[in-house]
Amino acid sequence: MSNNNKRSKYTISVLVENKPGVLARVSSLFRRRNFNIESLTVGTTDREDISRMTIVVNGDTKMVEQVMKQLNKLIEIIKVSDVTENSVERELVLIKVKATSETRGEIVELANIFRGRVVDVSKDSLIIELTGDEDKIRAFVNLMRQFGIRELARTGKVAMQRGEKIVALNP
Repeated sequence: MSNNNKRSKYTISVLVENKPGVLARVSSLFRRRNFNIESLTVGTTDREDISRMTIVVNGDTKMVEQVMKQLNKLIEIIKVSDVTENSVERELVLIKVKATSETRGEIVELANIFRGRVVDVSKDSLIIELTGDEDKIRAFVNLMRQFGIRELARTGKVAMQRGEKIVALNP
């Protein structure tokens, strides 16, 4: 992390034991420190007993460093890493858009341009799946507004440090 106390977005990767209550303890730590979690995604890793949490927060360097130190004190935490820089980040959106016979072709064409995929078709709507960085997702959602968004589900960010593995886990 940088040495200044500038307020900005941080992406924290946390490897945890895959046990009941871990998510509640982690989110409670952020709540106690009066941190708003902008996004939080959790899923198992290549090992079923270990999960990866990707947490995006706004804060200054000092606050984020303090939270990372507090996270490291929790028993179920295996590794905490700031992956704000030099990482691959993606989000997923499922977006249901109103589609008429006149607009269906244009919507599909826009989805293709953004490398999205139509995953459901009904008489009056399409559901499109799209992955990418935050800016790409935002741009696509904004384009779809002209057709009428019926429903939208968006994941939080998932991130992984580029290069070598963050932590070696025993098989």
